[in-house]
Order: sequence, then structure tokens, then C-alpha cells
Amino acid sequence: MTPVFLTIDTEIAWRHHRAGLDPATVEARSIEPAGVGLGWQLGELARHALKATFFVDPMPARIYGLDLFRRIVDAILTAGQEVQLHLHPNWTKAQLSDREAHAAFEIIDYSASEQRDLLGEAASLLMAAGAPRPVAFRAGSYSANDDTLAALAALGIAYDSSHNGAFHPWPSAIGLPAAHIAPVMRQGVMEVPVTTIEDTPGVWRNFQICALSTQEMKAAIDHAIAARHAALTIVGHSFELADRTGMKANKVHVRRFETLCRLLSERRDMAPTTHFADRPALTLDAGDKPLAASRWRRGRRQAEQAWSNLVSERGA
Repeated sequence: MTPVFLTIDTEIAWRHHRAGLDPATVEARSIEPAGVGLGWQLGELARHALKATFFVDPMPARIYGLDLFRRIVDAILTAGQEVQLHLHPNWTKAQLSDREAHAAFEIIDYSASEQRDLLGEAASLLMAAGAPRPVAFRAGSYSANDDTLAALAALGIAYDSSHNGAFHPWPSAIGLPAAHIAPVMRQGVMEVPVTTIEDTPGVWRNFQICALSTQEMKAAIDHAIAARHAALTIVGHSFELADRTGMKANKVHVRRFETLCRLLSERRDMAPTTHFADRPALTLDAGDKPLAASRWRRGRRQAEQAWSNLVSERGA
């Protein structure tokens, strides 16, 4: 079988903070935008009996407080899903009184010791919000390097899922080839890369709900099953099923999420969803290859994306 990590990065969207919106509106448009955010996604997952990992970034608690994150963590755990660690370090210098203030956005721009401190603080905040001790991590913007992995190992975090060939070598800077998608031990942690497909020869596109069409998602899942891949890692976000304002559902992205849940439900015997905390047995150093490029699938997706941008974004 091919275990599936269906992951949702759950975070306060910087664009809503920077826009100067009041805290309640920032939370609503980041976490529960347009009725298709965290609560709706948890409902769809429950309806299809799927497991998902919610990578939660607690760093905005520095200025927005822990209560917001207690609500997020409680909702996820009550729904039977798992909470793991996410981190955007720019929040360390953010202010409510000055929405332009921020620290460096990419964790790879920090020294090894600074990364350890950031990760330690983030883990402590997440547990203070009610989450179990994290065993898995994904860097914000997939920005991680080998120093990040060493810091995770020092903190006892067993898994990382930051390597993303579509964003390699910057800011996804772990020292693996861009096309590497199979789990591997590195710097004392198990790296579980984000799954990619080949967009054009030698160019990779990550398996993200807002990045792949339904046809591409189906093809990527079936390719992983047929090739007996060691893992399939899918990315979503708490806010990406809505338009950028967080006020209107993006119908294209909502349909993709619904279809993805259906596809995974139908294939659960061959590609079961799992939690990192389940500690699934993963084959290491497999020679898994991304789905090869297809001009037909790419063309269909580009047309779909154009429609999404025109109707769900510019039409908002």
C-alpha cells in the first residue's frame, strides 16, 4: 500500500494581518473564510472517513494571543485529526500597532542556533494551546535546510515534510534533488517530501489543492498506487478554498477538495490516509519518480486556473 499524508497548513494569513484588519476578521478570513475553512474541511474529511494532518503555525499567538489557537487546536483534535507544527518566523517581530513590522520570512535566513530557538518556542506555544507534543514539522513556504532538520532532531521531532521540488533550491533548501519525493532519513529525522508531478520536462509542480487540476490529482494518486510509492504527500491550506479576500468561496478549489476526498475514499484500500503520530512503516530510499509531464493535463489545468482567477478572484 501507499500511505497518504493529507496535510493542511493552518495559519493566520499575513496578507490579512498586513491589511490592518481587526483581530476577529483576521482570524475569520484566515481560518474560516467564506464558510470553506477549517470547520468545513474537517466536516468533509469526517464524511469520507479520512485522516489529515493539520500543520498549525502558533507564532501569531505572540500578538493575537493563545485563545485563538486553543480554538483551532480543539476543533482539530475534537474532529479526530492530528495537530503538528508549522512555523513562519516573520511573526516574531510583528505588531498590531505597526502592520508593516516583521522579521525575516524564511527560516533558512536564520543561523542554526536561531532556528533551534524558533522551533523550540513554536513547539512550546503549540503545546500551550492544547496540542500534544509535535512529532512532525513543515516549514512555512517550505523554507528549510539541513540546519532545520538537525534542529528538529535535537528537539525530538521525528518527521519533516518541507522538501518541495517545485520550490527547490530556494526557499526549499534541504540538500536533496528537486525530483526526490520518497521518504529518507536525513540529519536524524525522516524527511517526507511533498509529492510533485512533472509540469514540463525537468520542471516540478507540487501536489497542492490550488496547484493541480482534478485530472492531475487523480493521475498523480493512481501513478503513486501503480508504482507502489513509499508515500504520497498532499498539501492544502486553511484559507485556500476561498478567494484572496477570504470573503468568497473559490468554486474551482472547493470542487478540487471535494473530488480529492472522494478519490482518496475510493482508493483507501490501496492508498490509506494516515497520521504522522501513527508512526506508519515507511519504505526509505525508494526510487519513486514523479508523474511524467502531460501536455493535455497541463493545458486543461491552465484553462481551469484561468477560469478560477477570472471568476473567483478578479470577480470578487
